[in-house]
Amino acid sequence: MAIHDVAAEPLDKFDRAILDLVQRDNTVPLRLVAEQVNLSTAAVQRRIKRMEERGVITANVAVVDPTAVGRPITIIVEVMAERTSLDALEAMKAHFAVPEVQQCYYVTGEVDFVLVLTVASMQEYQALARRLFAENANVTWFKTIVALDRVKVGLQVPSL
Repeated sequence: MAIHDVAAEPLDKFDRAILDLVQRDNTVPLRLVAEQVNLSTAAVQRRIKRMEERGVITANVAVVDPTAVGRPITIIVEVMAERTSLDALEAMKAHFAVPEVQQCYYVTGEVDFVLVLTVASMQEYQALARRLFAENANVTWFKTIVALDRVKVGLQVPSL
């Protein structure tokens, strides 16, 4: 599937209404989405396909409760890089692309990266921290923040 420039074609009110619905639950039958946005099922299907092709919709996934699958600990890690050349940053991004890392952001400010991880135990995190940060020659320092509670978690983007 070819990804096009998402800014090339603005989203209209129907696209935004569809996005609001499918972000909450993408298993809702298209006929029900169509009823709620006042379009035909075929029109909704075409719009969703177009938004996927343009890269507006990037994935259709199931959101899993980490505790239910034995990964109850959420950890946020701030990482300062020694070198920030393009090659060094790309290497760090690739190094952080492991299953335990749910999210990784290259950021401005005092640190270079902020990562969100889920782990089964602090022992698992200790081994992961050693592998990802302590043994990485480009990591100057890292700071670990353990979440006490997952107050609000989501990836839904307001589309209006």
